[in-house]
Amino acid sequence: MAKKNSAGLLLYRRRDELEVFLVHPGGPFWAKKDEGAWSLPKGEFEEGEEPLQAAKREFTEETGLSIDGEFLPLDPLKQRGGKIIYAWGIEADCDAAQAHSNLFALEWPPKSGRIQEFPEVDRAQWFAIPEARKRIVAGQAGFIDQLTTVIAAKMSICSAD
Repeated sequence: MAKKNSAGLLLYRRRDELEVFLVHPGGPFWAKKDEGAWSLPKGEFEEGEEPLQAAKREFTEETGLSIDGEFLPLDPLKQRGGKIIYAWGIEADCDAAQAHSNLFALEWPPKSGRIQEFPEVDRAQWFAIPEARKRIVAGQAGFIDQLTTVIAAKMSICSAD
């Protein structure tokens, strides 16, 4: 059986300090979880689909927003379950309060026969890097580290000019 792959975008903006945009998964399982529960907006894609296009699509599905600009490729990360996540950093700003996602259906409570709809993402928020490291799912924290390294390298190249 083929392993699933996901693709996502890690937005960042420069305020008093560098901030990243993360989303909190919706549904009853995640409702009371916070630290270690947030994620970059991402989703699965099919074999043959271009990962960056999938990342853009998933971002829009999970936030209702669309982003364009210079996408910085980050190294894919393999999750404990074997899934590979592909990600791109992009400098952009958006109002996290305006984010709204698509819905998914779930039998809830379990074995009740009742199907309910829940948002795939129940909220979005900007976090400074130290707080983002606490909030993000452990398997995705490497994307924050990569992003800060890439941004630092870009800034040193610009200051050398």
